Amino acid sequence: MKGLTRKEELILLTIRALDRDAYLVAITDFLVSTVGERMTLPSVHVPLTRLEKMGYVASELGEGSPVRGGRRKKIYWITQAGYRALSKYKRISENLWKAVPSQTERKG
Repeated sequence: MKGLTRKEELILLTIRALDRDAYLVAITDFLVSTVGERMTLPSVHVPLTRLEKMGYVASELGEGSPVRGGRRKKIYWITQAGYRALSKYKRISENLWKAVPSQTERKG
C-alpha cells in the first residue's frame, strides 16, 4: 500500500464526508471551510487525480445540470483500497497521539 500525503488523507476524508456529492468544487469548498486555509481547484485536483491513479478513489460523470449549463460533474467515491488506507492512517494517528504525554505529564 502506497503511503498518503496529509492532503491526500484530507481529500479522502472529505470524499467520505460528502458521500454522493463529492465532486471537485464541493471537495475544495469543504476543505477550505474545514481546514481554514485557502486552496485552489488545481491544488485539490492534482492529488485527487493521484488518488484515482493509485486506486484509492474512483469516479464517474454524473448527470448534466441546468445550473452548470448542462455540463456534467465528475463524482468521486472511495474504493476498498482507499478505505483500507484511511483505516491504516487513522490507526497510526491514534497510536501516535496515545504516545504523546499530556501537558500535566510533561517535564520541563
